Amino acid sequence: MYQALSMQGKTVIVTGGAGGIGAKTLELVCARGANGVVVDIDKQRAEELADQLCKKGAKAIAIAVDLEIEDQINAMVETAYNHFGRIDVLNNNAAALSPDMAGKDMDVETMLTWVWDKSFAVNVRGAMIASRAALPHLVATKGNIINTVSNLALQGHIIQAAYSASKAALIQLTKSMAASHGRKGVRVNAVAPGMTMTPALKEAFPAHIRKMVEDETLRDELGSPEDIAQTIAFIASDAARNITGQTIVCDGGLASHAPGFGPFHAMIHEGE
Repeated sequence: MYQALSMQGKTVIVTGGAGGIGAKTLELVCARGANGVVVDIDKQRAEELADQLCKKGAKAIAIAVDLEIEDQINAMVETAYNHFGRIDVLNNNAAALSPDMAGKDMDVETMLTWVWDKSFAVNVRGAMIASRAALPHLVATKGNIINTVSNLALQGHIIQAAYSASKAALIQLTKSMAASHGRKGVRVNAVAPGMTMTPALKEAFPAHIRKMVEDETLRDELGSPEDIAQTIAFIASDAARNITGQTIVCDGGLASHAPGFGPFHAMIHEGE
């Protein structure tokens, strides 16, 4: 089992790889022997992480990519392949989720068209182009694609209509690619985090909003980037070789219960 978790010699591309879940995923797979490809729109942060990984004994490179620009995405895959000679895992992890986006992504009645378009351009179109470019290499290595989505893709909410819809589209893309390329040896899955305590999330959502979600979580705290990275690394490994076409929800049980868990829990345990 432990050998099946090894990533020795495999090349792993992670978009949005310079911070939060992406960075922790790269740290984990590189610690298990993978070659890391840190892809991020922020060139400096990507290079800093790649340098840190190399100092720990890993092989890693940084590539600056804007996922709204097709040529840059195609070049990313070509660069990764030319450098390491193989591609085994593509983790489409990047998302348009800046504080500016989060503050404007509310309901459809108030939706700004550019917010909707950017959500789909980065979260779905960018992931599709990256997958399209990587698939011939993944067929050769019998590799896999992991799309980082969200539990909001599976639930209705009063906010984040664009983000939720784009991630739901990415789940369907996951199923489509799993179906089209399963017999070619490629697995495709999605991992759906709940609210995760990344630096970007802390900036985008104030503490009182995070507390509202925490109160509805079955664990006693929100998930960490390390929690999600562990799930992604497992799905990427041969230990998960019989898992494909699936969405693995990793949200601390948030989506598993009836509404009102937080108030009911507080009422029943009042005075303990």
